[in-house]
Amino acid sequence: MNQPNSNATRLTQDAMNALRQGDASRARDLFVEATRLNANEASVWLGLAFANARLGEDQATLDAIDRALAIEPRNLRALIFKGDHHDQMKRSRKALAFYQAALKVAAQSQSIPQDVNAGLNRAQANVERYAAEYEDYLLGKLKGEGYQPGRSPARFEQALDIAFGRKEIYYQQPTRFYYPGLPQIQFYERASFPWLEELETRTEAVRTELLAVMEQMSDFSPYLQSDPDAVNFNDTSNLDNEDWGAFYFYQGGRLVEDNAARCPQTMSALDLAPLPQVTGSTPHALYSRLAGNTRIPPHHGLINTRLICHLPLLVPENCGALRVGSQVQHWREGEAYVFDDSMEHEAWNDSDRDRVVLLFDIWRPELEEDEKALIGAMLQAVQGYEDEA
Repeated sequence: MNQPNSNATRLTQDAMNALRQGDASRARDLFVEATRLNANEASVWLGLAFANARLGEDQATLDAIDRALAIEPRNLRALIFKGDHHDQMKRSRKALAFYQAALKVAAQSQSIPQDVNAGLNRAQANVERYAAEYEDYLLGKLKGEGYQPGRSPARFEQALDIAFGRKEIYYQQPTRFYYPGLPQIQFYERASFPWLEELETRTEAVRTELLAVMEQMSDFSPYLQSDPDAVNFNDTSNLDNEDWGAFYFYQGGRLVEDNAARCPQTMSALDLAPLPQVTGSTPHALYSRLAGNTRIPPHHGLINTRLICHLPLLVPENCGALRVGSQVQHWREGEAYVFDDSMEHEAWNDSDRDRVVLLFDIWRPELEEDEKALIGAMLQAVQGYEDEA
């Protein structure tokens, strides 16, 4: 019963020896015979592809490698070989697809043979070369149609960055509640929030109250506090870390009366914004402190029906930035901005002094009033169910 496979193994070994000795014609004949005896072995078809390539028979080479990939679609040697062969045939676009596939498979593999690593390095170098050629070609065509880098719509510039592989695509991934059909925007344009300008005029008054609070730093609590009953899908390295601190005005939709009474100008500034009033859930509003030499690792917010606003109050030199998805925003005192925290985001303070922003959440401007009412009712019901547990 095992005789055909045994013969195929012997023929394959003989074929490989013939290749090493430079006899590609004999190797091809032996590989062909081996495929007749064992047509379901990818390595035999791969060997036949090598032999055909040595003989300069392009179509036969591609036919053989396609048979190998039909059996093992994630075979790294076969993917790299097909990329290499298309490259030799000056088919850069086709080569690129197989090089990229090989790199993707390799990124998901736990161990890679040494000989395959050399091929992956070649694939990576060729992918970068093709990407540069592709970018130059497209930009040349676009400029011929009037495109001016840096002067075109921001969304188009972002699309080019994604097309050229300079930036990744990020999506909303809230950890608690996802509302469908909302636009995937990382940082919002100011035009959607006419109250931002008035908010910014309150910066000095709000900062004065902040500095008074900071005279007693023990009034700040860790932004993330451990809860043995909570499921956490984010990085937990900052749990109970006072370097990422909070002085709350609203926490989980509830007014922190003592803190609010100490900072009337801050509360007046918050009244300018469309805070989502959902008891037990939202709004959150606070002075958010990030100590010097502190990093907030990448994470996602709870829900995507809200947005987050920062009004920077204390920003030391060489402070750092906030990354949301593929975009980075540097803090500037008194310049507010709005972002979607349900997308992956992180922040860092590389200075040796505190960075503090007034942070609060607002309703997304795309939501209708009846949607807000239903979302609020649902969030309250969820909270009520959890409170009874």
